[in-house]
Amino acid sequence: MTGAPALLLLLALGLCCPEILGQWYELKVHSITQPRMGQRLNLQCQSSNKDSGVFWIHQDKAGTLRFIVFISSLSRTTFVGNMRTSIRFVAGKDSMFYWLVVKSFMPQDEGNYYCLINSNQVLYFSPGRSVFLPVTTTVAPTTPAPTVQNGTTKRDPCLKSPDPETSKKKELDFLCDIFIWVPLTVACFLLLVALTVTIMLCQQTRRRRCRCKRPVNEKPNVKRGTPGPHV
Repeated sequence: MTGAPALLLLLALGLCCPEILGQWYELKVHSITQPRMGQRLNLQCQSSNKDSGVFWIHQDKAGTLRFIVFISSLSRTTFVGNMRTSIRFVAGKDSMFYWLVVKSFMPQDEGNYYCLINSNQVLYFSPGRSVFLPVTTTVAPTTPAPTVQNGTTKRDPCLKSPDPETSKKKELDFLCDIFIWVPLTVACFLLLVALTVTIMLCQQTRRRRCRCKRPVNEKPNVKRGTPGPHV
């Protein structure tokens, strides 16, 4: 842990002034393939020193440095945690080229990639290789120009497309009308039927009460008595 500050200082000097520390050895980084989301990214580092291994370092968009792998001159790889293999990276050596492969390129892999060598306790950095995903641009829809006839501007009615929100609102209004007016209509119809039946029943009851007929010019029976004496 005592050499950690010195290593960080050397990394900072290498990133800030690569032309000072890298004047003895030539390091070049270039990408073989263009970055695509979820695809492989191939990077190569060419070193003029055949006897020294190469470190691969990633600098993300926030400027944080991250160690990826060390490739020895015998093509032995050492990843983070002193691991020989990595889930996300593959590395190796081919003659003077030290290559690095990102198996599935993701947004967190964007940034600058550096390779460096350690010779006589001095770090030599390569120029950074910027790797970013392509920016996708959306093309705005073009509106056709209106036609001009006899000095007046006319638009083609066939070019008008229905608004999906408007059509959806109309459908909802139609459904609401159905749910409101159909029960109301049924209720009115039932009320009318009930009123009609009530009127018919009232008429039948009135007719039954009026069936008993009274005699016409009926007079009360008066007993005839003997005529009294005439005075």
